[in-house]
Amino acid sequence: MKKTIVFASAAVLFLLAAVAFTPAVNPELEIGKPLPNADTKMMDVSGKEVSLTDVKGENGLLVMFSCNTCPYVKLSQSRVKELGEFTKQNKVGMILVNSNEAQRSDDDSFEAMKQYAKDQGYTFSYVVDKNSVLANAFGATRTPHCFLFDKTGKLVYRGAIDDNIKDPNDAKEHYLKDAITAIATGKPVKTNSTKSVGCSIKRVEEQ
Repeated sequence: MKKTIVFASAAVLFLLAAVAFTPAVNPELEIGKPLPNADTKMMDVSGKEVSLTDVKGENGLLVMFSCNTCPYVKLSQSRVKELGEFTKQNKVGMILVNSNEAQRSDDDSFEAMKQYAKDQGYTFSYVVDKNSVLANAFGATRTPHCFLFDKTGKLVYRGAIDDNIKDPNDAKEHYLKDAITAIATGKPVKTNSTKSVGCSIKRVEEQ
C-alpha cells in the first residue's frame, strides 16, 4: 500500500513538473489578428535593439522565423534575399527572428548570427528572440515560418514562402510574394494561410 502511494505521489510530481516546464506557446496566430509584442526590443546583428514597430514599413511588415542551422532555411536563402529586395520595393518592412534559444550557446549564438548574416549579405534585421518569447506569442513552430501584416498591423498571410521548399525554380505558387503585392496595391490576399515546412524551433524546454 505504501509503495502504491509513493508511486502515485511521484507520478503526480512528474506531471506537475512537466506542466511547469511546458513553454507558453500560443496557437498559430489567426488571420486578422494584430501584430503581437510589437514594441518588444530585440538585439539585432547590427548591435542595435529593434522592435517590430521600428521595422514596420509604410505598407506592412514581414516577420520570418529563421535560424543559421536548419537545412530548409539554407534551401530558402536565395528566396529570403530576394524577399529582402521585394519588400523594400513594396514599402514593406522585413525582419528575421531567431528563436532557437536551446542552441544559443552553439551554432545559433548571437556571434554566429552576426557572421551568418554577413556571409549571406542580409540587408534587413536579424534578431535574437530571447527565451523564444516572440515565437510563443505568434505560435510559430518552424523555420522558416512567415507572418505578413498589412499597413494596419493585421495579419493577412501566414505559412510558407512558396509551394516548393526544395527548389525555388520549381515553385508554381509564390504565396508570400503574391500576398506582399496584394497589400502594397490595396487588394485582398487570395491565399492567406499555408503550411510551413521546416525544422522545429528549438525552445529551451526541448533540450
